[in-house]
Amino acid sequence: MNTVEFAKALADDTRQKIMALCCCQELSVNDIVEATGVSQPTVSHHLKILKSAGLVDSTRRGQQVIYSLNQKQVALACCQVAENFAPDLDLNILDT
Repeated sequence: MNTVEFAKALADDTRQKIMALCCCQELSVNDIVEATGVSQPTVSHHLKILKSAGLVDSTRRGQQVIYSLNQKQVALACCQVAENFAPDLDLNILDT
């Protein structure tokens, strides 16, 4: 993953809220609009950025598209950032 694209995806409060909402559940655009109070076009714009960065997955169910957080990609991207900027850090110390 491109760490700049990852950082840009995280750099917006609304995208962070969307990621938190989609963390452990599957939501439609309408669900996200209702939960955030942000307009549908704005939510769709943010989802496009998150999807482009690989941070959310989408599944079509009938006429709805359902979104969920790609937790594996988030974890890998975080690890990549740590590897790029703290290469001498033994990440195993974080387990304690």
